[in-house]
Amino acid sequence: MFRVAVLITASLAGATWAAAETVDVKYYGKLDLATFACTDVSRSSFINRACYDKSQQFMVVQLRSVYYPYCEMPAATFEAFLAAPSVGQFYNANIKGSGSDGPFDCRTHRVPKY
Repeated sequence: MFRVAVLITASLAGATWAAAETVDVKYYGKLDLATFACTDVSRSSFINRACYDKSQQFMVVQLRSVYYPYCEMPAATFEAFLAAPSVGQFYNANIKGSGSDGPFDCRTHRVPKY
Protein backbone atom coordinates (compact mmCIF):
# COMPACT_ATOMS: atom_id res chain seq x y z
CA MET A 1 0.00 0.00 0.00
CA PHE A 2 2.79 2.42 0.93
CA ARG A 3 4.60 1.77 -2.40
CA VAL A 4 1.45 2.59 -4.36
CA ALA A 5 1.02 5.88 -2.49
CA VAL A 6 4.68 6.77 -3.15
CA LEU A 7 4.29 6.02 -6.87
CA ILE A 8 1.13 8.09 -7.15
CA THR A 9 2.71 11.00 -5.27
CA ALA A 10 5.87 10.83 -7.39
CA SER A 11 3.92 10.85 -10.64
CA LEU A 12 1.77 13.81 -9.55
CA ALA A 13 4.76 15.85 -8.39
CA GLY A 14 5.82 16.57 -11.99
CA ALA A 15 2.33 17.38 -13.26
CA THR A 16 1.53 20.87 -14.47
CA TRP A 17 -1.76 22.59 -15.13
CA ALA A 18 -0.85 22.83 -18.81
CA ALA A 19 -0.90 19.02 -18.95
CA ALA A 20 -4.67 19.09 -18.43
CA GLU A 21 -5.42 22.44 -20.02
CA THR A 22 -7.10 23.22 -23.33
CA VAL A 23 -7.28 26.78 -24.61
CA ASP A 24 -9.04 28.41 -27.53
CA VAL A 25 -6.47 29.93 -29.90
CA LYS A 26 -7.61 32.63 -32.33
CA TYR A 27 -7.45 31.46 -35.97
CA TYR A 28 -6.51 27.94 -34.78
CA GLY A 29 -9.24 26.57 -32.50
CA LYS A 30 -9.01 24.37 -29.41
CA LEU A 31 -5.45 23.43 -28.40
CA ASP A 32 -4.33 21.01 -25.69
CA LEU A 33 -1.28 22.47 -23.94
CA ALA A 34 0.03 19.09 -22.72
CA THR A 35 3.17 19.29 -24.89
CA PHE A 36 3.80 23.00 -24.22
CA ALA A 37 6.03 24.69 -21.67
CA CYS A 38 4.03 27.66 -20.41
CA THR A 39 5.36 30.75 -18.66
CA ASP A 40 3.23 33.36 -16.93
CA VAL A 41 4.41 36.86 -17.81
CA SER A 42 3.89 39.32 -14.97
CA ARG A 43 6.05 42.19 -16.23
CA SER A 44 3.94 43.21 -19.21
CA SER A 45 0.75 45.21 -19.43
CA PHE A 46 -0.68 43.17 -22.32
CA ILE A 47 1.20 39.85 -22.50
CA ASN A 48 -0.09 37.49 -19.81
CA ARG A 49 1.36 34.13 -20.80
CA ALA A 50 3.50 32.42 -23.41
CA CYS A 51 3.43 28.69 -24.20
CA TYR A 52 5.95 26.98 -26.48
CA ASP A 53 6.20 23.52 -28.01
CA LYS A 54 9.87 23.12 -28.93
CA SER A 55 9.39 19.99 -31.06
CA GLN A 56 6.86 21.78 -33.29
CA GLN A 57 8.41 25.28 -33.01
CA PHE A 58 4.94 26.55 -32.14
CA MET A 59 4.17 29.35 -29.70
CA VAL A 60 0.85 30.58 -28.42
CA VAL A 61 0.85 33.85 -26.56
CA GLN A 62 -1.96 35.21 -24.42
CA LEU A 63 -2.51 38.91 -25.09
CA ARG A 64 -4.85 40.07 -22.37
CA SER A 65 -7.42 37.25 -22.56
CA VAL A 66 -6.92 35.98 -26.14
CA TYR A 67 -4.38 33.37 -27.27
CA TYR A 68 -2.64 33.90 -30.65
CA PRO A 69 -0.56 31.33 -32.59
CA TYR A 70 2.95 31.76 -34.03
CA CYS A 71 4.41 29.09 -36.32
CA GLU A 72 7.94 27.90 -37.11
CA MET A 73 9.47 29.97 -34.33
CA PRO A 74 12.98 28.86 -33.34
CA ALA A 75 13.57 28.09 -29.66
CA ALA A 76 16.22 30.84 -29.53
CA THR A 77 13.60 33.44 -30.49
CA PHE A 78 11.22 32.20 -27.79
CA GLU A 79 14.00 32.27 -25.18
CA ALA A 80 15.07 35.78 -26.25
CA PHE A 81 11.43 36.89 -26.01
CA LEU A 82 11.12 35.70 -22.40
CA ALA A 83 14.53 37.16 -21.45
CA ALA A 84 13.98 40.56 -23.08
CA PRO A 85 13.98 43.63 -20.81
CA SER A 86 10.59 44.47 -22.33
CA VAL A 87 8.66 41.43 -23.58
CA GLY A 88 6.08 43.76 -25.14
CA GLN A 89 8.67 45.67 -27.18
CA PHE A 90 10.36 42.41 -28.23
CA TYR A 91 7.00 40.94 -29.24
CA ASN A 92 6.04 43.98 -31.32
CA ALA A 93 9.44 44.27 -33.03
CA ASN A 94 10.39 40.61 -33.55
CA ILE A 95 7.35 38.34 -33.36
CA LYS A 96 4.22 40.22 -34.36
CA GLY A 97 6.04 41.96 -37.17
CA SER A 98 4.43 44.56 -39.36
CA GLY A 99 1.44 44.21 -41.61
CA SER A 100 -0.47 40.96 -41.96
CA ASP A 101 2.61 38.83 -42.65
CA GLY A 102 4.77 38.80 -39.54
CA PRO A 103 7.90 36.62 -39.36
CA PHE A 104 6.01 33.73 -37.68
CA ASP A 105 2.54 34.26 -39.11
CA CYS A 106 0.74 30.90 -39.33
CA ARG A 107 -0.91 31.93 -42.60
CA THR A 108 2.49 31.76 -44.33
CA HIS A 109 4.27 29.14 -42.18
CA ARG A 110 3.67 25.45 -41.48
CA VAL A 111 0.89 24.98 -38.93
CA PRO A 112 1.39 21.94 -36.65
CA LYS A 113 -1.40 19.42 -36.19
CA TYR A 114 -2.18 18.17 -32.69
